[in-house]
Amino acid sequence: MSAIVIANAKVRTMDPGAPRGEALAVRDGRVLAVGREADVSAVAGPGAEVIDAGGRTVLPGFVDPHNHLLSTAESLVSVDARYPAVGSAADLVSVIAAEAERTPPGQWIRAFGMDDAKFPGGRPSRRDLDEATTEHPVIVYHVSGHHAVVNSAALAWRGITADVPDPVGGAFLRDEGGRLTGMVLDSAMQLLLPTAVDIGCHGPNFHTDLPAEQLLSWLAAAGERYLAAGLTTVCDPQVSRRELSVYRAAHAAGTLPVRTVCMPLSHMLDDLAALGLAGPFGDDMLRLGAMKFYCDGTLLGGTALFSEPYGEGGRFTGSTYHRPERLTDLVRRAAEAGWQVGVHTQGDLAMAYTLDAIKAAVAVSGDDARPRIEHCGHPTPGQVRDFAALGVIPVNQPNFLHDSGRDFVRRLGERRAHRLQPMREEIDAGLRPVLSSDSFVSSLRPMETVANAVRRRTREGDPIGADQAVTLDEALRAHTADAAYALRMEDRIGSLTPGKLADVVVLDHDLDRLAVDELARVDAWLTMLGGRVVHRS
Repeated sequence: MSAIVIANAKVRTMDPGAPRGEALAVRDGRVLAVGREADVSAVAGPGAEVIDAGGRTVLPGFVDPHNHLLSTAESLVSVDARYPAVGSAADLVSVIAAEAERTPPGQWIRAFGMDDAKFPGGRPSRRDLDEATTEHPVIVYHVSGHHAVVNSAALAWRGITADVPDPVGGAFLRDEGGRLTGMVLDSAMQLLLPTAVDIGCHGPNFHTDLPAEQLLSWLAAAGERYLAAGLTTVCDPQVSRRELSVYRAAHAAGTLPVRTVCMPLSHMLDDLAALGLAGPFGDDMLRLGAMKFYCDGTLLGGTALFSEPYGEGGRFTGSTYHRPERLTDLVRRAAEAGWQVGVHTQGDLAMAYTLDAIKAAVAVSGDDARPRIEHCGHPTPGQVRDFAALGVIPVNQPNFLHDSGRDFVRRLGERRAHRLQPMREEIDAGLRPVLSSDSFVSSLRPMETVANAVRRRTREGDPIGADQAVTLDEALRAHTADAAYALRMEDRIGSLTPGKLADVVVLDHDLDRLAVDELARVDAWLTMLGGRVVHRS
């Protein structure tokens, strides 16, 4: 097969041995050469196809190590309840009512992205949603994915009344009179929608029971968004039987849009251990990675577990999905079975519980455990030192700081809010923190994530933890080479090193010519997956 040469380019390889180049050649799905244009053309040989990059930046395909691919696909075809388009309960009622007008009675209406911390009147209730429709069951997912609000029809459809007990790891919110408000937290979500799997108290259940053909169609459509943003590999951090079945079907049909690493949720630990199965397992397109656990809840929704209460009047105390000793037992057993582990953790008290669990895992994992802490919201300086001793990989989402930074300052106070996701401190401690989106929770576009790690500013333009900002080079590395390391795939993706898979993105700008505030608008001009052009602007 003839080679393809990307010429007239500004190549950033993420390979410290040869960090920059003028051109790149690929052949047979792999990187062939990087360097001076004349040298690369000579290696490519006669007959090579030449793509003129026009002086644009060329990078390894972005790797997103925490991205709910299938759920993002669902969110893209559901009602959009994100801020600022939906900034109040009245706005939410309006968009749900509009959807009800075009939806047959009795059919579920689902919305994603509600950020009630920004609503002037606070959390909406089922009474608000009842104003929109009483003929459709309605569920509106909180922007965190951990909570939801439903209308009275949804509660009635599921037979949920005021005497429903709170499940382990979750709660039904009630008003002063003990009546259900319609807001459900964390594991209580499982009792609302018809779900494809029962995950117990192992996390929020958004694994909705939907036809496989529908999910496959939505996945293919979402793939266009991912490739247009320059994403070539994602890790879905909460995979159940539902997700794995859809990803396998897409892989078999040749329609899986990006390389996909699956983190099976911890409710499957015993079944997978009985089979003798542990990650990494699979091929370069679809594989099992680490196992996913939950410690506490959500920073955005008030269930992150801190050592001091937070929120207006200290109304948030946080919660956990498992007792600390139970979490330690689960994580240790997974490590004994051969799994890399990843633990969702936000508050500093939850971080202490997670560190106990990770210490137990590392003790039985050998020398290359690579434990992940998902979100890694508020580690103390002492906990960061513990990370360094254990080889922890913090999995950060700086988009949260942009989207909700002012809310964090208001709820956590200056002292705690400005220490959220302390990437500068983590890098200086010798760690390899990675960048991710947590899509569907925030934008899937990697250059938005990179921009927010570099500028550390809120949506309103206020600094948030400015001393924890990273450089552009550090941010790009955290979203490529270091992200590949977190997935145990650094031997094949993450850098433009000859011999590695030719996952390449040509950005639509020259990053050397852009100001920091311009980075967030950058997308892909061209994307290659395994040496095949899969997107052209």
